[in-house]
Amino acid sequence: VRPAAKVAQCIPWKKNACCSAKVSQELHRDTSSLYNFNWEHCGKMKPACKRHFIQDNCLYECSPNLGPWIQEVNQSWRKERFLNVPLCKEDCQSWWEDCRTSYTCKTNWQKGWNWTSGSNKCPTGTTCGTFEFYFPTPAALCEGLWSNSYKLSNYSRGSGRCIQMWFDPAQGNPNEEVARFYALAMSAGAMPQGIRPLLLCLALILPLWLHE
Repeated sequence: VRPAAKVAQCIPWKKNACCSAKVSQELHRDTSSLYNFNWEHCGKMKPACKRHFIQDNCLYECSPNLGPWIQEVNQSWRKERFLNVPLCKEDCQSWWEDCRTSYTCKTNWQKGWNWTSGSNKCPTGTTCGTFEFYFPTPAALCEGLWSNSYKLSNYSRGSGRCIQMWFDPAQGNPNEEVARFYALAMSAGAMPQGIRPLLLCLALILPLWLHE
C-alpha cells in the first residue's frame, strides 16, 4: 500500500494512462531514477513550485491525450517528443506565479547541463537566479523550459481547446475532447503540415492502479 501523497499528482490518469504505478511513484521523487534530473540544482525548490514540475512529468509520462503533438526525433535518449502542446493559460500562469521566487541557472532545461556527476548540475559560467529573472513572463517559462514542448494557449481551462496539466478526475478528463478536436483538425489539413498525429496512445486504455 502506497501513501496517497506519493502518487497524488498522477491521480488524474489512474483509470487510463500510458504509465505504470511504479513510474508514477518515481515521478514524485526529487531526483527520479527515470531521468536522474534534479529540480533543486540551485537549492531547495518551494513545494508549490515543485508540484507543477511533478504534474508536468505526470502529463508527459502518463497522459493518453498527447498523440496529436508527438513528433519523431533522432536522439540517443529518445525517439519521440511532443511539440507545441497548447497549455491552458491559467496552468501556465499559475506555474510561473508559484515558481517565480524559486531558483534556477538556465532558461532551457532540455540541454546544456553538466552531467559529469551523473545528475544535472549548472554548467560552468552560469549563476543561480530566480525563475522570474530567467523566465520574465509565463510564456518564457512554459515555452522555453523544455524547448517548446508547450505553447501558451490563449484559451482557458474548460474551453475544449487547450490541455490542462492537472484536473479533478471525478469530473472527467477534459483533455480527451481537446485531443479529439486537434486530431480531427490535423487530419482535415487544418493544422500545419509536418506535425504527425500518433494516436495509438489516444486509444490506449491501460489502467493505472495507484493504491491509496
